[in-house]
Amino acid sequence: MNKIKEVVIIDYGMGNIYSLYNALKYLDVKTHVTDKPSKISKSKILMLPGVGSFKKAMQQIKKKNIDEAIFLANEKKSFIFGICLGMQLFGLSSNEEEHTKGLGFVKNKVKKFSAKEINNQKIPHVGFNEVKFGKSNKLFKGLKNNDFYFVHSYRMLQEKLSSNISTSNYGIKFLSSFQHENLFATQFHPEKSQENGLKLLENFLKLT
Repeated sequence: MNKIKEVVIIDYGMGNIYSLYNALKYLDVKTHVTDKPSKISKSKILMLPGVGSFKKAMQQIKKKNIDEAIFLANEKKSFIFGICLGMQLFGLSSNEEEHTKGLGFVKNKVKKFSAKEINNQKIPHVGFNEVKFGKSNKLFKGLKNNDFYFVHSYRMLQEKLSSNISTSNYGIKFLSSFQHENLFATQFHPEKSQENGLKLLENFLKLT
C-alpha cells in the first residue's frame, strides 16, 4: 500500500475505532483518529465507522460540530467511507427510536428488519453472510470469496441506488454496500471480515 495515503477516522464516540485503526495500520496506511472538525474538513480520505443508535450518533455528531466538517469535506469531493451505522448516517433519515434526519448525502431511508420479512430469523443479523456484486464493481476486485461480517438490525433501503452496489440476503434482499461519486459505504464490517475485509479496504484506497 502506498505510504503517501493518509486516512482520518472520525471519532464521534460510537465507532469501532480500534479494529479499523489496526486494519489500516496493517495495510501500512498513515492513520489518524480525531473528533476535531478542522482536521476532518481538510482531510482527503475519511472513514466514518459506527455501531449503535442512529439518533444518538447524529446527536453526538452535531454536538461536536462534526456534521459541518463532513459537509465541507463532501463539498470538496473528499473520499468518505461509511461503515455499518456510518453507512446509514449517509442516508436521509431513520425511524430508529423516532424519525431522525441523517446527513442526507443519499436520499435513502433507513428502516429496521421486521420479523415477518426475514421469516422470523433473529434480529440483529449477526455473522458472516454472502455479498453479491457486479463484475464491474471495483470495490470487490480480486476477492477469493464473497463473505463479510455483519451485525445490524437496521439497513438502508436500496431505493434509487442501482449501480456500484452490492446486496445480501437475510430472508429478504437488502443493500449491503454502495459507491456514489466520492462516497463509499458498507453495511458489513470490513475491519472484522478477515482477508476479504483487508482486500476491500485496500481496493478502496486504490480508488482514492
